[in-house]
Amino acid sequence: MKFLTVSALALMVASAASAETFRWAGKTDPQTMDPHAVNSAPVLGFLNNVYEGLVRRGKDMAIEPALATSWEPIGDGEGWRFTLRQGVTFHDGSTFDAEDVVFSYQRASSEGSDTRSWFAPVSDVKMVDAYTVDVMTKAPNPIFPDSIANWMIMDKGWAEANNAGLPDKENGNYATLNANGTGAFMVSERQPGLTTTLVPFSGWWDEVEHNITSATFTPIDNPATAVAALLSGDVDMINPVPIQDAARVDQRDGLKVIRGIEARVIMLGFGHEADQLKYGAMAGEKNPFQDVRVREAVAKSINVDAIRQTIMRGSAEAASQLVSPAMRGYSSANVDRPAYDPAAAKALLAEAGYADGFSFGLKCPNNRYLNDEAVCQAVTGMLAQVGITAELDAMPVQNYWPELRADNFDMYMLGWSPGTFDHEHPVRFLVTTPNPEKKLGSWNFGGFSDARVDELLPMIQSEIDDTKRQAMIDETVSIYQDQHAYVPLYVQPLVWGTQDNIELTQRPDNFFILRWVTVN
Repeated sequence: MKFLTVSALALMVASAASAETFRWAGKTDPQTMDPHAVNSAPVLGFLNNVYEGLVRRGKDMAIEPALATSWEPIGDGEGWRFTLRQGVTFHDGSTFDAEDVVFSYQRASSEGSDTRSWFAPVSDVKMVDAYTVDVMTKAPNPIFPDSIANWMIMDKGWAEANNAGLPDKENGNYATLNANGTGAFMVSERQPGLTTTLVPFSGWWDEVEHNITSATFTPIDNPATAVAALLSGDVDMINPVPIQDAARVDQRDGLKVIRGIEARVIMLGFGHEADQLKYGAMAGEKNPFQDVRVREAVAKSINVDAIRQTIMRGSAEAASQLVSPAMRGYSSANVDRPAYDPAAAKALLAEAGYADGFSFGLKCPNNRYLNDEAVCQAVTGMLAQVGITAELDAMPVQNYWPELRADNFDMYMLGWSPGTFDHEHPVRFLVTTPNPEKKLGSWNFGGFSDARVDELLPMIQSEIDDTKRQAMIDETVSIYQDQHAYVPLYVQPLVWGTQDNIELTQRPDNFFILRWVTVN
């Protein structure tokens, strides 16, 4: 882990700033400036300031026009027609039109794109004329416009001229370090892992609400250093404020803490399709997590209320599903989560043939979610009480995702915030059988598979009647709960700290949008 002193941080950001200069810090540096290369909140949240989509989410999370001024269904559920905004230019002065939309679809849905799964329902994207695009879907898809708020449009000419016609998340290309969007801010300097500076785009098509002349982001992975930077005035905002420091920051003159509940559910996942354990003293032996009784035992071994009260200081809400109650499609019929019951967990383990327990490897990030490593340490202790020995391996998120994608785990931590604010989203990404050809299950690292869930997903995606659709979602939730496909733990809180002269908007997707920031 890299530690920064406050004095070192001061060298990275201006020690004195004009009223319009804004400096903020977060735990994770965006891995790339390529909007199609990495599907993660630190990347997408940051790039929402630089790139734009056909639609966007407002302060209240409602979908509103962006590069498209309007959209309407085609025929009897054949797709959607988008009317594009005219007079928009990219940061380099190039004109935005339908060719850029078609190109961005082809790029974002390509085999090497991490956003490929977003386009599983799409059969084709057609240019009707220079400012009209038809998105054809394989079946009626009433939520499609809601599902593409983070699909960002790139300039076809710029990408091809710089040999960045396709994303390359492994080796990188020109779009990894450089950007050319249509958004309110432009990237003026990028030093990966150190600082990224944005400046306003004077040719932006929309009304300007901010008063920022320059904005610099600095990743600080050590929580104490981040708090010290805020207290000393070296930064204007940090996200997150460590839970244990929130009260101290809030009581400090000149500072304030902004609290909320994120859309993100923190959960544990299993290596369902792995026949053998990969880590621990039993590496190479049969994988116990393939037995649903063992997965249920894990769920009953974890005292979520204790985690909420001690590690999260009462700021988190227990979760029973892969979405929070605020999301569309939350299943009121399946609100209960497994009760904390170590005795029942031991009985389940004995029934499954593991009366003496077993050992395995638990992978966790240590700089991605609030108190992520501390939560994993607590989980390790709780599992030990029922005889399960977890070999904890916590690491920075830039190393973590490659480990998960390489199946280097027995069990792992994951946080999920649905980009559509709909239950269909985690079902498509986390619960559906992985199928790269159909662009499904791209974050289902453990390979959970259920034929009925696979059958229900396209029905959920195409059903217009809300009552019928909810019944399908309820059935899906009951399946993944009964199978303990994941162990949902809690809904992560939002805790941001700012100087008291900063006005901003905190959205439940934890995206920090600069165009709503005012420095007073």
